[in-house]
Amino acid sequence: MKKKCVFFDADGTILDIEKGVPEETKLAIKNLIHNGHRVFLCTGRSRAYIPKEVENLCFTGMITNLGAYMEYGGKCIQNREISSENAEHAVKVLRENGMVPVLEGSEYMYYDLDEYTTEVDWFADLITRDLKTRHRSICGNEKNLHISKISAKKKRGCDCERAIRELEPIFDCIHHEGNFVGKTIEFVAKGCSKGRAIRDICEKLDVNIDDTIGFGDSNNDLAMFQVVHTKVAIPSKMVAFSNCSKHSRKSFP
Repeated sequence: MKKKCVFFDADGTILDIEKGVPEETKLAIKNLIHNGHRVFLCTGRSRAYIPKEVENLCFTGMITNLGAYMEYGGKCIQNREISSENAEHAVKVLRENGMVPVLEGSEYMYYDLDEYTTEVDWFADLITRDLKTRHRSICGNEKNLHISKISAKKKRGCDCERAIRELEPIFDCIHHEGNFVGKTIEFVAKGCSKGRAIRDICEKLDVNIDDTIGFGDSNNDLAMFQVVHTKVAIPSKMVAFSNCSKHSRKSFP
């Protein structure tokens, strides 16, 4: 059997924010690696927010921060950050338009605890718990923000379209739907995406796109599905996402 390059999204695909990674999924990934396939995590999560349980799966490499950060063999091969000035500007724009900024970098996530609360996202405290020392406040670090992505949280009455227009020169954006991240708009460094990162990885490793497989469940996986040869969708209410998949699974494995 020809060896494949397999890309797994995290949240909603192999990982549950409360329950972690199912044992059968851990075994499936271990078996793929044992059988000589290259297996990558491919997630919108920041590198700072990858739990030890996922790190211990011994992926061949990781694509995080929606493609802005990449690792291969445990070493960073790309880390595209926006300038601290642009990050500070984005915080100002988002707040002026009624949104809550959650800034994401390879080493830290930045947000203010009195602003990003469980009233904004029910899982906010879980993120803070899991980050531990990798959480920093925006307040006091405005001139020292090392990020490549922002999860902007919508509040009642916010003007997200205006925020998108103002930040368009710096960021590409992805709208989300559903109960888990439905209030989130992801802003990622211009030109970065899961799809672009997969192309770059395959080029570096001399992998034919025909030998790629992607597993995902949400709108930020659309770019991945536009690139990989075999697309496996975890059932989703998002029509655009479901329509672009070749296969559908209730869970993996």
